[in-house]
Amino acid sequence: MLNLNFPNYTFKIKNKENGDYIFDEIRKKYIKLTKEEWVRQNCVKFLINEKNFSNVLINIEKTLKVNNLSKRYDIVVFNTNGSIKLLVECKSPEIKITQKTFDQIAIYNMSLKSELLMVTNGVNHYYCKIDYKKQCYDFIKDI
Repeated sequence: MLNLNFPNYTFKIKNKENGDYIFDEIRKKYIKLTKEEWVRQNCVKFLINEKNFSNVLINIEKTLKVNNLSKRYDIVVFNTNGSIKLLVECKSPEIKITQKTFDQIAIYNMSLKSELLMVTNGVNHYYCKIDYKKQCYDFIKDI
């Protein structure tokens, strides 16, 4: 698969008649291995192994309602009290991170109220801290 700006991790990958599948340790099942899924799985390993988030506090690809529309977030990391610590939006490596990407995650966050945001295409990672009083986000170097 593509080289990303994450440490090298080991994954369980199996080939079926219609392509490769990667084992998702959070969802406990094999998922079709797309470029975006490759980024998502590397990001999850990064959050667990490098940032020390517990895998039991991580949720992947769940539906949420935004203005009566169904949307799906990529990754959420919860605090132990159930509030959301981190919301992550993953894109394929060839997708450039633009203002549109930040608008997308900001819209999702209107419902979720996360403390931190991360946007990644596997090559470039951006981190933001939310200031709810000023209704803006500030870029930070790391989470």
